[in-house]
Amino acid sequence: MSMTNTTQQTQNDTDIDTTPRTLVIGGTGKTGRRVAEKLTALGRPVRIGSRSGEPAFDWNEPASWGPALEGVDRVYVTYYPDLGFPGAAEHVGAFARTAVAAGARRLVLLSGRGEEAAQRSEDALKESGADWTVVRAAWFNQNFDESFFLEPVLAGEIALPTADAVEPFVDTEDIADVVVAVLGDDRHIGRTYELSGPRLLSFAEVAAELSKATGREISYVPVSQDDYRAVLRENGLPEEFVDLFTLITDGRNAHLVDGVEEVLGRKPRDFADFAREAAGRGVWDV
Repeated sequence: MSMTNTTQQTQNDTDIDTTPRTLVIGGTGKTGRRVAEKLTALGRPVRIGSRSGEPAFDWNEPASWGPALEGVDRVYVTYYPDLGFPGAAEHVGAFARTAVAAGARRLVLLSGRGEEAAQRSEDALKESGADWTVVRAAWFNQNFDESFFLEPVLAGEIALPTADAVEPFVDTEDIADVVVAVLGDDRHIGRTYELSGPRLLSFAEVAAELSKATGREISYVPVSQDDYRAVLRENGLPEEFVDLFTLITDGRNAHLVDGVEEVLGRKPRDFADFAREAAGRGVWDV
């Protein structure tokens, strides 16, 4: 081989991109979108795993998993609608085995605090032989500006079956920062982290914070589970969502945990800071 060819071959080898590629399942959702943005900002290649992605990814279509995993060596795993729903553990376990077989051994699973059904999905992921990390999160601040509770906040009345129970709401920015950190550091393999915000809040206190941030009256109205189930049914949403409120009402998660600080070395974001920022964007303007 000539010196010119040798130099060209060396240059070609140098140009090969060996940066790990991450598949972000649910990459357009509350946590996945933020994880994808943060990885991209760090120069780490990302593939969005969603039904609108290229290639498409669908939990209910196992044939879509392989193409989405091609060229990937790590995955952020989120499951919709929730790990507590029937069939979730089977799907997560089958996907994890597919990922490991495809060479994507590094899996980070978003789970929920205190969810026994979600822990079955955690176990299925671990049994796949993956290099796993589990991130168990409290309820999201962003449920109030991007998801389930946005319309009630806009209407000025949050009616939920939570009585006076409390929850340590966590910010999805903190979740995304933790996920990005553990995806990029193998010292987190085999670890489970529980994430919460810095204080416990009842839904009445949440309504007060939202009122303060928006400058208008937002109230909390406790309702029965049967009434809320009827609301879900009328809006075409899975009635099983009502069962998730048990995670709040029985007090199992009514305490703070330090996973955010353990991974990131800083305190988690407070709900009041989230509310002020969201209000400043005009998301609750009416």
